[in-house]
Amino acid sequence: MSARSNSFLSNEEQDAVIGLRHAMHQEPELSNHEWKTQERILAMLDRFGLSGAKTFHRTGVYIDIKGKASGPQRSVAVRGDIDALPINEAREDLSYRSQVPGVMHSCGHDLHASIALGTALAFHRMRDNFAGTVRVFFQPAEEAEPLGGRTVEQEKLLTGIDRAVGLHVDPSMPAGTFSAREGPMSASADQFKLTISGTMAHGASPHRGVDAIAIAAAFINEVQKVVSREMPSDDGAVVTVGTIHGGEATNIICPQVVMEGTIRTRSLERRDLLSQRVCEIAEGIAATHRGQAECVVSTGEPPIINDAEMVRRFRQVVADAAGRDAFLDRTQGAGSDDFGFYSAAVPSIYFCFGSGEPGNESYVHTPTFGASDSLLVPTTELTIRYCLELLKS
Repeated sequence: MSARSNSFLSNEEQDAVIGLRHAMHQEPELSNHEWKTQERILAMLDRFGLSGAKTFHRTGVYIDIKGKASGPQRSVAVRGDIDALPINEAREDLSYRSQVPGVMHSCGHDLHASIALGTALAFHRMRDNFAGTVRVFFQPAEEAEPLGGRTVEQEKLLTGIDRAVGLHVDPSMPAGTFSAREGPMSASADQFKLTISGTMAHGASPHRGVDAIAIAAAFINEVQKVVSREMPSDDGAVVTVGTIHGGEATNIICPQVVMEGTIRTRSLERRDLLSQRVCEIAEGIAATHRGQAECVVSTGEPPIINDAEMVRRFRQVVADAAGRDAFLDRTQGAGSDDFGFYSAAVPSIYFCFGSGEPGNESYVHTPTFGASDSLLVPTTELTIRYCLELLKS
């Protein structure tokens, strides 16, 4: 893509984009604790003359850049997330590797935030040449509750915004490529906590008790039939039991088991039904075995739904800027992202940019994940160009 660079970023802005990436990567902060990151972003905006930044969700930042040219007053939001993960980095080859034990930017949010910064800086410098408003979010807590995206929804921070743009690095795609699909781009992510209660008894006399472990085992087997027999395959439904705790001794019938897991689907229509059925099966299995079940579902992020027209126009921008071969058609996954709160509020696009290349093959959420600095400027300039197109039409 560099051969067709749009030259939207000045040399100083390019240095700032890469500098922010390195600083965030060296000092990663977990969800809802991004205080240094917030301070760093505010200082960077101030250094380039961007005033009026506002904070949200305690550790987040957003800023409006208003164009001064005449024309339709449309508005576009761009989201860059800023939180890291509780993973110990295993990339000794990086000069800017994490200096915080047990914490690293293993999901590329340092890249995303830096691209958002470059977008803000360029639009500020070009404000005499466009009409409308670009709102740039540096959003905390994408990885863990309480989610920053939910705060954007609850505080109505997208009121008056016409469209929203999100992005994510993808090491399964070659570096320099891009992808987006109309319709569902991710799955919802709801959490359940299931408490199964039985009756304690001596392990030699199981008939005198109600075995919560046996009930839990039956539930784990039966709940998968909701996915395989009740949900259309293209919903991408997933029910995963992630934790299970129960039992005190080898010779005691276990009186209680607590399980936690995730419920995911790309279907807005059947999201509630899927959670309902998980709880119904738990209660039914428990009753069948003379026990009880309490199922509590915590609603997480909704699925990201890409607007069809925005995807069509993104495909054209990629073709114009990087060539038609740079756009890849990809299938949807079962991953989730709280950008779903944005797409539930306004027409949105969530696109992926490839980072896969020798030395950077590891997937996100692993200790060896990494992505080249060379992705930053081209992806930022593509984002700027795309936002300019959205403001025009």
